[in-house]
Amino acid sequence: MSEKRVGRVVKVAGPVVVAEGMAGARMYDVVRVGEINLIGEIVELAGDTASIQVYEETTGIGPGEPVLDTEAPLSVELGPGLIESIYDGIQRPLDALVAKEGEFMSRGSDVPGLNREKKWHFKPTVSEGAKVSTGDIIGEVDETSLMVHKIMIPPKVSGTIKSIAEGDYTVTETVAVCVADDGTEHAVQMMQRWPVREPRVSGRRLAPEKILVSGQRVIDTFFPISKGGTACVPGPFGTGKTVVQHQLAKWVDADVVVYVGCGERGNEMTDVLTEFPELKDPRSGEPLMRRSVLIANTSNMPVAAREASVYTGMTLAEYFRDMGYTVALMADSTSRWAEAMREISTRLEEMPAEEGYPAYLSARIAAFYERAGRVQCLGSPEREGGLSVIGAVSPPGGDLSDSVVQATLSVVKVFWSLRGELAYQRHFPAIDWLTSYSFYKQYLKGCFEDKEQGLGMEKMTAEAMALLEQESELIEIVRLVGSDALSPRDQLALETSRSIREDYLHQNAFHKVDTYTSMEKQFEMLKTVLHFHHQGLEAIEAGAETADIFKLPVREEIARAKYIPQEEMDKICKIRETIEEQMKALHGTAASK
Repeated sequence: MSEKRVGRVVKVAGPVVVAEGMAGARMYDVVRVGEINLIGEIVELAGDTASIQVYEETTGIGPGEPVLDTEAPLSVELGPGLIESIYDGIQRPLDALVAKEGEFMSRGSDVPGLNREKKWHFKPTVSEGAKVSTGDIIGEVDETSLMVHKIMIPPKVSGTIKSIAEGDYTVTETVAVCVADDGTEHAVQMMQRWPVREPRVSGRRLAPEKILVSGQRVIDTFFPISKGGTACVPGPFGTGKTVVQHQLAKWVDADVVVYVGCGERGNEMTDVLTEFPELKDPRSGEPLMRRSVLIANTSNMPVAAREASVYTGMTLAEYFRDMGYTVALMADSTSRWAEAMREISTRLEEMPAEEGYPAYLSARIAAFYERAGRVQCLGSPEREGGLSVIGAVSPPGGDLSDSVVQATLSVVKVFWSLRGELAYQRHFPAIDWLTSYSFYKQYLKGCFEDKEQGLGMEKMTAEAMALLEQESELIEIVRLVGSDALSPRDQLALETSRSIREDYLHQNAFHKVDTYTSMEKQFEMLKTVLHFHHQGLEAIEAGAETADIFKLPVREEIARAKYIPQEEMDKICKIRETIEEQMKALHGTAASK
């Protein structure tokens, strides 16, 4: 400890501590503050004075107490043991802290992110004498029944494998020795460390051409997100942001899910922590936690740790991406992260910008979302990984002109706007189809193996959206003079739009069948709704009354199509045959009149 740089506290302002005697310290160095070793990070330097944001409550810290510079940035530990873990904002395992200290952890607690005692069975994938470089996979560990953890050569290491052996190792034991070209030997462990604020290095970026299927019809059909894409979910209180993120975490087509609860209310975070371990992975039937990592940072925790939590989650997600996995990162909510930045900025006496947020708010948000992407991973074997980032935003009063929302919209490619009126009508997911958008929609047809089916879905999506937009224009006329004043074609458009909203877009997250809809079933369902519309137009041309069309018994079958199991999709096709039969009967009735 004497060899490290030691300063002295001169001022304490909430989570910000000012220390002198810190000449030579670097920005973002981790420090230990006070006799109880509170962990903090240098965020400002002026001469030999450093401003430190402390990740724990600073009550009781006073001038004169020591400040120890660890001379290293805030970093996370990466290796076997991440999956199924629940961490706080700076990667302290909450289950290990509970076992060590009970329900109430003390300040200054220091438990490593990865268990140092547990042994993992390492299986080499290369042999002695193999040439390796950064990112090469040299072995595997069966971390859980759903996850194979791939051990990679750490950054800045390359050369020839001198020794490697199968066996049981802890994360800090040497599993291989790599000899560089200059003769230097590097001991390779299963654990790596990486600074959270620095993006992990990857190969070239790839176009976001693959859709990340979520099983949520309004998302996949109208506003899809790609593998490696970015999305934000803004909305007022009670509109279902957390439920949307839960649904995505459970059903999204990703190998690994990283969920960051950033500044959420304690009861909501408790729900996540209790429900996630009980959720079943729909693809395997195993617990979903066996391919998930949770980071819990509630609103009553120190704001500095909240500010760091999103970076912690992002770095863990990048690590799994580098293995060649598709990763989905859920951040709930980035508004709390921005509020933490604002509070720390105020304590540092920085010049405030709009709404009191720091002037660098937009730059920080952009830098965060820019770490998403679909990439060619470094090393061999050749592989690609994808990191999709979905951030919930909680603007005050649901105001979409809020600085955080606007800064987020300027960088993300998908906007799922949650609307209070839809939530009050019990229409969930409450995503507003008129104000939401997706720049990945052009890749939707790639979800289908059959190209004709993909093109058909693209055309049907455009037609359905046109009907919903037409409904929004006609609804004002209906309010003024009633629907009877509309032409029969417009009345049918209104009725079809209602069917799209209620029978297709409305989805019950708690129904065992309706909670998830495959792309093939989405295609059949939407085709059936629009088939009714097309047949209805033909019936109107033949002289049929719209009232008779709307009373057809097949309408009930269309409404219940969402509850037909995936393996019985032929029943949806039969509904279209029923539509034709009942419409032809109307043709005959109209002709006889």
